[in-house]
Amino acid sequence: MAKFSHKTLEKSPILLVVGILVVVAIGGIVEIIPLYLMKSTIERVEGMRPYTPLELMGRNIYIREGCYNCHSQMVRSLRSEVERYGHYSLAAESLYDHPFQWGSKRTGPDLARVGGKYSDEWHQIHMIRPKDVVPESIMPGYPFLANAELDYTQIESMLKANAAVGVPYTPEMIENAVEDLLTQADPDSLPEAFLERYPKTAVRDFDGNPDMVTEMDALIAYLQMLGTLVDFDLFEPEENKR
Repeated sequence: MAKFSHKTLEKSPILLVVGILVVVAIGGIVEIIPLYLMKSTIERVEGMRPYTPLELMGRNIYIREGCYNCHSQMVRSLRSEVERYGHYSLAAESLYDHPFQWGSKRTGPDLARVGGKYSDEWHQIHMIRPKDVVPESIMPGYPFLANAELDYTQIESMLKANAAVGVPYTPEMIENAVEDLLTQADPDSLPEAFLERYPKTAVRDFDGNPDMVTEMDALIAYLQMLGTLVDFDLFEPEENKR
């Protein structure tokens, strides 16, 4: 039997490819199988809920306008990060994100905890002319959002699509998607049923224009909920409970 050597493998493209595939397969199995043996790969956290229809529309606008290119939504567990932005990000906070907005590339600040940090008026001014509230900002303005009526004709389909990939939208949520969207943007609405479906949710006119629901309404609603669902004063990691 001919002696097998490393040179034999290097001189044979077919053997080299087979060897690479075997090594990659073994590495993949070692990484993937433990995930199936765990009870959960993502720690469940009290307070998390799916996005409301208005917030989901705002998130789509956020992605459409490329906001994620300059703003990450991931506070890393480094002292400097936590001191500046707040509690480090939990995987559960992105449980219903498709796609998630994690990353470390920041031209502007991280937005994982921006909810409630500024008023709706501040966000409105910031989106129209950023330098009016942050003089050193290099962010472009998005004044058209204040005049663009929100097109929510496909919101039921959006909820169905998210439900298909695991977001727990119920048939009731999907059926009432349009009504819930309009309810959240109307401070004069009767939101009891809406708040039962989406607890811990702000109901108000986000852009200061009560005459129509705009893209600005949706974007501000989305920004104002980021990082607000988990009460970190009560949060305790699973490893500390054992």
